[in-house]
Amino acid sequence: MNSKERFSDRVDSYVKYRPSYPVAAIDYLYDVIGIERESTIADIGAGTGIFAELLVERGNTVIGVEPNTEMREVAVATLAEEPNFKVSAGSAEETGLPDHSVDYITCAQAFHWFDQQATQTEFKRILRPEGKVILIWNSRLTTGTPFLEQYEQLLRDYGTDYTKVNHKNVSAEKLQPFFKKDTMELAKFGNRQVFDWEGLAGRLHSSSYVPTSDHPKYNDMIEQLKLIFEQNQQEGVVFFDYETEVFWGEV
Repeated sequence: MNSKERFSDRVDSYVKYRPSYPVAAIDYLYDVIGIERESTIADIGAGTGIFAELLVERGNTVIGVEPNTEMREVAVATLAEEPNFKVSAGSAEETGLPDHSVDYITCAQAFHWFDQQATQTEFKRILRPEGKVILIWNSRLTTGTPFLEQYEQLLRDYGTDYTKVNHKNVSAEKLQPFFKKDTMELAKFGNRQVFDWEGLAGRLHSSSYVPTSDHPKYNDMIEQLKLIFEQNQQEGVVFFDYETEVFWGEV
């Protein structure tokens, strides 16, 4: 499937059930990496605007670049009242932004879909001197509790192309060549979602590698998810834990 269209039929679930980012991680962008209120930021692969909204709230001008029409429309609607938010229909490889027009580039939960070589060339073009690139993922923990381990196994058993597109394939080792030599830094932060049954099912449906309702494996997958929920719920909820990873540096 074209990576730019993978989430077209999952936008509602994505908006409702995907996690935001911890305050400590956002503070880090400003206190350590050096984003200032006056900085112009290009949020590449902006999706439905989850991350862009956090930056706009801090007073920044943010240009959301998102090739998927359905997701971009949600971002526009969500941030319609924010004069500091602008939208481009470009992609990471062809943003459509002017040369040397932004101070920082952020990519939240998106960089693993990009062509790294073409993206590196484009990011160098649109960044101002000394500008930095910040790559962020909410990395779902797959061990530590029976629920986390069973959910991971569910994805491996029923996911259509889970092992191929799972962003955990992205590692510090694989990202280092994207950045200028010896400039990449990494910080990690805890993050958690708490789901009842409806929320857990919605979170599952928000993933592009999960079968849709017309797939022959769908009903079996939902029955297995129900079993996992019942076995692990505490007072009607389960805990979805993440490690928020922030990779950053010059390109």
